[in-house]
Parts: sequence; C-alpha cells; structure tokens
Amino acid sequence: LGLTIADLEKKIPTHNFSLESSGYQSTSRLPDVDDEGCYWVENPEDIDVTLRIPGLRGQPAEALNVLFSTTTTSITAFGRIVWSTIQMGISDTDDCSFLSLDGEDG
Repeated sequence: LGLTIADLEKKIPTHNFSLESSGYQSTSRLPDVDDEGCYWVENPEDIDVTLRIPGLRGQPAEALNVLFSTTTTSITAFGRIVWSTIQMGISDTDDCSFLSLDGEDG
C-alpha cells in the first residue's frame, strides 16, 4: 500500500466525510413498553428530534413549548412540564430551537 506510520498519524479532514445516524427510542418510563416516540437524526453539525408522545398528541401546537438547558430538555403543555430528558452530551442553548406542529394523524 505504500503507507507509513506518519501517514496513519495524520488527522483526517472532516470535509471528506458525511456521516449521519438515526434511530428510535422509547418515550415511555415503562421498561417493557417501546413506543418509538422519539425519532432522532444526528450528523456532525446537529441533531434533529421528532417526538410523538402519546399524552401530547392531539394537544394544540400553540400550547406546547420546549425548555433547553445545557444538559436537559423539557417539554411543557399549557405551562406545565410534562416530559423531560437528560441528554448524553452538552448543548449550546443559544443554538437550540424547536418547532411544534399539529401532526397529520392528530
């Protein structure tokens, strides 16, 4: 191959790769319930999350809000926290945003 140890020690430029991963996680607290209520897509620039939490479905989109901290995310309905998560990493809260929509299936 003609590679040297010095070649293997060089830093790989990130612009040569486009990695993306995605998956589903349950939003239920019950260990035997997998509702796949959280769909996430992560790439080197950001992470997008779509939540379909059974108790929130059907609520008016205008009644929902998302509170961000550096290590947690909480969803409120009518001003009360109804769902929270502890993140696996640290977020820049100035770069966090949310969009609340009425879904096609209610």
